[in-house]
Amino acid sequence: MMAMIRFDNVSYRVGKATLVHNLNFQIAAGETVVLLGQSGSGKTTTLKLVNDLLMPTEGTVFVKDRSTRDWNPIRLRRLIGYVIQEVGLFPHFTVSENIGLVPRLEKWDAPKIRSRVEEVLQLVGLDPGKFSTRYPHQLSGGQRQRVGVARALCADPNILLLDEPFGALDPISRSEIQNEFQQLRMRLAKTMVFVTHDVAEAVLFGDRIGVMSEGKLVSLTSPKQFLESDDPMIQSFLKPLQNLVSITRAFRR
Repeated sequence: MMAMIRFDNVSYRVGKATLVHNLNFQIAAGETVVLLGQSGSGKTTTLKLVNDLLMPTEGTVFVKDRSTRDWNPIRLRRLIGYVIQEVGLFPHFTVSENIGLVPRLEKWDAPKIRSRVEEVLQLVGLDPGKFSTRYPHQLSGGQRQRVGVARALCADPNILLLDEPFGALDPISRSEIQNEFQQLRMRLAKTMVFVTHDVAEAVLFGDRIGVMSEGKLVSLTSPKQFLESDDPMIQSFLKPLQNLVSITRAFRR
């Protein structure tokens, strides 16, 4: 399959600090790659290299077989959906205005924007009749996160970048939106790069899981290979899951 995203010998440095080092991998059209690692491992830096929020110090990032250096950065970012943990909704915009921001910048006509906003609200499980005219402060955390996903989807991008999008939610809301997002992911078949430090989330969403440490991509495997790996670093990620299973079994005895 065609590579939608490709990293060729990519490094990124700030001063003497190397934040990502010699990345070489590609992501196929419709594939979800989850970048898993502890804070400071280089996950978010890698993500930002895709939509030109950061430019490689060495090497080249290709999006749709075109170097990010050759893209107009504004044009590139409008073609890529971006979801972050803090959501970043404009407080003085309604839900409808927040979601329709990129289509307005792209000069879609008003009826088309209105129709698309209603469509993506329904996709993320929010009733347009109830939520279109609300403001962010009138929403729960889970609802704001759904609006953030809807905004990323509104212009129908081929690529979605998601940086710990559900990390700030309480456990019940997080579980609910994870399940809904998984159904949405399977249905839309977008190319996705998903950053998380949550192992269960990585296994749930990833077609492949990339483990990062100290700016390096140390493995890139299927969820099955990840779960069966005897690599000590991967085992350190799996240990909390194993402990949870042991505790659950103990309570059921």
